[in-house]
Amino acid sequence: MDKSLNVIHPDAKIGKDVVVGSFTTIYADVEVGDGTWIGPNVTIMDGARIGKNCRIFPGAVISAIPQDLKFQGEESYAVIGDNSVIRECVTVNRGTAAMGKTVVGNNTMLMAYVHVAHDCQIGNNCILVNSVGLAGEVEVGDFAIIGGMTAVHQFCRIGTHTMVGGASKVRKDIPPYIRASREPLRYVGINAIGLRRRSFSNETIYAIQDVLRVLYQKGLNTSQAIEKILNELPQSTERDTIVGFVRGSSRGIIKGYDPETDKHDDDDV
Repeated sequence: MDKSLNVIHPDAKIGKDVVVGSFTTIYADVEVGDGTWIGPNVTIMDGARIGKNCRIFPGAVISAIPQDLKFQGEESYAVIGDNSVIRECVTVNRGTAAMGKTVVGNNTMLMAYVHVAHDCQIGNNCILVNSVGLAGEVEVGDFAIIGGMTAVHQFCRIGTHTMVGGASKVRKDIPPYIRASREPLRYVGINAIGLRRRSFSNETIYAIQDVLRVLYQKGLNTSQAIEKILNELPQSTERDTIVGFVRGSSRGIIKGYDPETDKHDDDDV
């Protein structure tokens, strides 16, 4: 590495065994954890907090100021967890007064051209496929996978262990453990394959499916479905995760399929 080809502010805190490629710029108020690899032509701006053993590929811009007209220059951050991968030309904006920071969790991959806007909160072990765009203050739960070229409306929430089909338009919240696809975006089944890969037992998967059937396939409105779930289905962490998510939704959740017009493709579990 020829350090003369980089611009690294002397006040930046760079950990041990960090590799920085040529033509990369690192601003003053930046912290980079041990063992992180930063490729050439990367820009890391004030407010970046990058964890250990990350990999940041060429063209990425981390912690640029928000594309939000309400931003007034307040102190804020862009936080990247340990062991995360930021591929080519990804942009992660720092936070605003709304939350103070944008967060990308541990072991998360942002594929090429992903945009993460101000104050987004992305969990651990997530994958955002090429050209996903998250508007401001979006929440993405742990282990979520979002297909390529998907656009997510501001303030939307995507639950844990979800799978969102490529080129989707996410306008409402997506509850945990489901697959979402089609236009308009809707529930198309439980994410059984993903859950099995993460060592969920068949018993647990069946229990999740029972909850989702009440929520989406019994012809009930959301309030009626939640009441039936709580009164008739056994308590479990997964049941309560779904119920808590739905109750906490300010935008409303995506709808289920219409049996009159759609061919449902729920998994055989």
